[in-house]
Amino acid sequence: MGIIVFCVAAVVGLIIATGVFFYRTERTWKGIEHMIEAAKTGDFSETDYDEGRFSRLESQMFQYLSYGQTARAQVEEEREKIKILVSDISHQTKTPIANMLLYTQLLEENESLDENAGHLVLQIEEQTKKLNFLIQSLIKTSRLESGMLEVWPEYRGIDDLLCKLDYSMAAKQKGISFFVEEAPGVAACFDLKWTLEALSNIVDNAIKYTPEGGAVTVTAKDYEMFARVDIEDTGIGMEEGEMAKIFARFYRSPAVSGEAGVGIGLYLAREILSREGGYIKVDSRLGKGSRFSVFLPKRFIPASNEPSGCLQTFGDCREGQIPRCSAALQV
Repeated sequence: MGIIVFCVAAVVGLIIATGVFFYRTERTWKGIEHMIEAAKTGDFSETDYDEGRFSRLESQMFQYLSYGQTARAQVEEEREKIKILVSDISHQTKTPIANMLLYTQLLEENESLDENAGHLVLQIEEQTKKLNFLIQSLIKTSRLESGMLEVWPEYRGIDDLLCKLDYSMAAKQKGISFFVEEAPGVAACFDLKWTLEALSNIVDNAIKYTPEGGAVTVTAKDYEMFARVDIEDTGIGMEEGEMAKIFARFYRSPAVSGEAGVGIGLYLAREILSREGGYIKVDSRLGKGSRFSVFLPKRFIPASNEPSGCLQTFGDCREGQIPRCSAALQV
């Protein structure tokens, strides 16, 4: 009889111990889940102030989050300093460069200058324009990287973008043909201003590195998830090993070291397209030409750090409702 009582008591004790164990385990897990949820919303605070393991875990979590908040605050402070610095550089250099260009233009109109002096004036003007281009490119890059520039993609027709690629005069001056094919009904989600900046950098390079008698063509195609814009030229092309390098900041191919440029255009284009949810590919053959393919998404899905005001709608846009600019450019 005593053995039976002992066994029953042991079983009851085991059940009670198991129940207490599972209760404490469940309580601990719920506490951890609460800690994680509070950390995600930024409302985390210590609730237990004893010598238990859970209290120690809370304390360590609180210290970790505090360090993270301090680091984020420091990053934001540094970013604000960069913004102020970039703004100051932009403001402080704008007036002197504008004055230098004005003075050179006034000197060009001075008929008393001899041929050598006139040549020097033209050189000063050209170098001043290069300096201005370099400064503006660096400012754009710095603003983009520091988050000062925001893209606001909007669903619209690709023709709105293509009709603004007016490089007819630049192509004509170099003796090459330039053609932009209409793309009725093709639409995507993009920021018109900054996507135009990206495409302009690519077109400018295509014209710059295409010899006299060549051609630059811009076309667009419609896909299910993307709209594709191709900028194709019959220029100098490049080797396969160089294709991955050309989007690096300040990279310049040895083959074009004699041409004007700083190696920022393609880097800036890729960064802009990436922020819009698009991407860029290149296909090239040395001596035959290159084709840069820009893919613009039909729907923009912002990253967690993108502004919430970005337009994401595209389901209500139908062919015929898309604004068009139908003027094709041809030389």
